Amino acid sequence: MERKIVGYHQDEKEDWVADLDCFHGQHVRHEPPFFNRPWSASEEGRASKIGEALNCVRCDELEFPEGLSEYKRTPTFTQNTIPKGLLHQHSTKAGTWGQIHVLSGRLMYTPEGQSSISVKQGETANIPPQMLHHVAAVSDVKFYVAFYRQE
Repeated sequence: MERKIVGYHQDEKEDWVADLDCFHGQHVRHEPPFFNRPWSASEEGRASKIGEALNCVRCDELEFPEGLSEYKRTPTFTQNTIPKGLLHQHSTKAGTWGQIHVLSGRLMYTPEGQSSISVKQGETANIPPQMLHHVAAVSDVKFYVAFYRQE
């Protein structure tokens, strides 16, 4: 999933890491022929790439970033009370991760461009910011969605 570069930091080995708007980081090394990023070697070059997009594999893998805090959650829904909007393609807003918490039963979660994921009692499923997705009840289900952002 394409994510914008919002800043940079150096890791413990002093390699440059792009900070992405999804709260993941991605190394931006210049190591030809594997990585051709001469812009990463200078402050001016890195600054010129702020706002440009990199593919975030960690978002594609639905990996929840560290350091986020829950700021709200939905009521508990059942198969009979799932809002119609959740049954159709929708997304969270920029900077907001969602996490589906299934309390009982089973729910199908389908992120755009990926296979459906069966989420059972006691399991969670991560929703990256702005990723289109929808859900469907498979059986009697109770679940809620918690929303997270960076403090």
